[in-house]
Amino acid sequence: MSVSKLKKVLALAFCFCCFQQTLEAQDPYFSQFYANPLYLNPAMAGTAWCPRFVSNYRNQFPSFPGSFVTYSASYDQHVESIGGGVGVNVLHDRAGDGILTTTNINLMYSYHSPINRRLSIRSALQVGYFQKSLDGTRLTFGDMIDPRYGFIYETQESAQNLPNNPDINKGGLDFAAGVLAYSKKFYGGFAVHHLIEPEEALIGVKSKLPRKLTAHVGALIPLERDFKDASISPNFIFQKQLNATTANLGMYFSKEPFVGGVWYRNSGQYPDAFIILIGLEQLNKRGPNFKVGYTFDVTVGSVGIGPTSGGHELSLSYVFPCRKKPKRWRTISCPSF
Repeated sequence: MSVSKLKKVLALAFCFCCFQQTLEAQDPYFSQFYANPLYLNPAMAGTAWCPRFVSNYRNQFPSFPGSFVTYSASYDQHVESIGGGVGVNVLHDRAGDGILTTTNINLMYSYHSPINRRLSIRSALQVGYFQKSLDGTRLTFGDMIDPRYGFIYETQESAQNLPNNPDINKGGLDFAAGVLAYSKKFYGGFAVHHLIEPEEALIGVKSKLPRKLTAHVGALIPLERDFKDASISPNFIFQKQLNATTANLGMYFSKEPFVGGVWYRNSGQYPDAFIILIGLEQLNKRGPNFKVGYTFDVTVGSVGIGPTSGGHELSLSYVFPCRKKPKRWRTISCPSF
């Protein structure tokens, strides 16, 4: 089967799923959790104090036609006059070679509460708008296939299932909330996305976006006795959305300018992937901070579609220089990636 025909079969499978009575979606996934902090937890907004710009790119199953490609960009900073951080995150996801696209724009505010000299808490609210689009001109059906010549027939699919126009769109409001607690060496947080479970049906079916629960915890352990300016950071992240659960356990090692890490991801009761990270960072106390990272997901489970080439992800972070932080300010010591 040619690549072009295989892409059409993918579109057919996708279309079949769209026309069921119910359809449950899941959020795009990033392996560099802390390199996309606002996407992980809105309470991370403003934790860098200075203005911060972050961009991310992920290609899931690149060797499989119709792979999932996701782009993300965000900006955040702490604003002392309002006692917290503000941020904006934009995400664009393309599935099925662009047949189905999703765009999200989210605004968030996190309130900073110093509990004592060692502990700080941030609580956040997020409001956003999403738009999901389906390219109806590229939908295909089983009755269009000839066993020998491929897709040559006109479909006899009932009119109620066919779109009235080639571009089908659905948009709506979305809300999230999060909390983050951290000290000099420890941090942990909890976030709930899609609080009201917005309706995102495209073609007359019930399709709510399920709530996503995220819990994350980690520590920063300096290795000054053995390696000057080096540290390790063990981390655990758990996410649940409807019946899908994912547990991530990993460790970072950092010695400027190099960062490395290994994660193990388990989905439900089955192993999913090992995540390998390499990164570079330039940290200046008074100047800009620059970070770039790459991760490769080595798939260890079976997705039933043959070789997939895992997942590739790139991140870029830039923290702009700004006025000096006050003495009472504590920057969270979470990983960069």
